[in-house]
Amino acid sequence: MPTNRSMPPGPVIPELPYADVPVAARWLCSAFGFRERLRIGSHRIQLHVGAGAIVVVEGSATQDASGCRVMVPVADVDAHYAKAVAAGARTLGEPTTYPFGERQYSALDLGGHRWTFSQSVADSDPASWGGELVNS
Repeated sequence: MPTNRSMPPGPVIPELPYADVPVAARWLCSAFGFRERLRIGSHRIQLHVGAGAIVVVEGSATQDASGCRVMVPVADVDAHYAKAVAAGARTLGEPTTYPFGERQYSALDLGGHRWTFSQSVADSDPASWGGELVNS
């Protein structure tokens, strides 16, 4: 699988929603020792957590932990999608290739949790699509 500067490290990458992404990221870094990796506007910030990562995403002030999402890197997102559809997964769209070098699709599990499966397809310079690589 190719590497991509736009994708954080880790076999599973939780996406945690907060009403104020920059404030939450600063707090997580200060309180838990995480390190900022990549800032995408004010709506999405990747943080290093040891050898892995989390992504702080924009969410409503009333959203609780049930709004958490999980991202999982896969080697072949199209094959993964086909298998998920065959198993009856409720997908939220077909795999799509994005300017940040990832091909992704999302699905809901039996409990309503959102999972995004992502394949790195190019090494995309974050500056080319509006990202800002802070610490790699």
